[in-house]
Amino acid sequence: MGLLSLLFPPARRKADPQGRKRVLTVPDLIAPGRATEIRVTRNPRARRISLRVDPADGAVALTVPWHVPVEEGVRFARRQGAWLRARLAAVPEGVPFADGAAFELLGRRVRVRHEGKGPARMVGDEIVVGGEPAFLARRVRDFLKAEAKRALAAKARETAARLGKTVKLVRVADPKSRWGSAARDGRLSFSWRLALAPPFVFDYVVAHEVAHLAHMNHGRHFWATVEDLYGDPAPARAWLAANGAALHRHG
Repeated sequence: MGLLSLLFPPARRKADPQGRKRVLTVPDLIAPGRATEIRVTRNPRARRISLRVDPADGAVALTVPWHVPVEEGVRFARRQGAWLRARLAAVPEGVPFADGAAFELLGRRVRVRHEGKGPARMVGDEIVVGGEPAFLARRVRDFLKAEAKRALAAKARETAARLGKTVKLVRVADPKSRWGSAARDGRLSFSWRLALAPPFVFDYVVAHEVAHLAHMNHGRHFWATVEDLYGDPAPARAWLAANGAALHRHG
């Protein structure tokens, strides 16, 4: 039995071959009788132990400096029980892509309707999805990704043209820590969940990434370009800070 098991109730471990990342299932961390998974990373560059709760899905992440024993990190996490409970309580409940689910899509309220067969399609303000019920959520998600990519690509190319730049490629993904990214060669990447955000937020993120085609930094010239392309970014940035995590509760 290792040191962690001696200091605390036994924990099941799954480690990668390098030993830098592992998942610990720690009993009684949040409440008696309740086990909590912690994603532990041993980081050579970290200078302190840090604990984080992902606001999107409630995943608990612990970062430990390379020279600090993981057990010390777990002890730190145990001392933060009240903090963890508060953060986990703030994580929004999920909104599954089920029959009848309603949400905003590119500025309008839509509803999912499961009916018969055929590909997912827009019919008025409904996303009509056919096929087996077991695949409904995946088909809705695939449809939303395609709609997001179409709208993002169109907006990005329109915005880039105003800057005299060319967008080489637009892709969509589902990152948790950023809403978009840009490469010097004109490739842009966005979170497809921007299609669920208000249009003024959608437009801001596109302008932000397009501005990087001219300035690969966040200096004053970059922000001046954002304002030229979009206007004052403060309201959109404030919306994302307050509501961005909630976009991840869908699906």
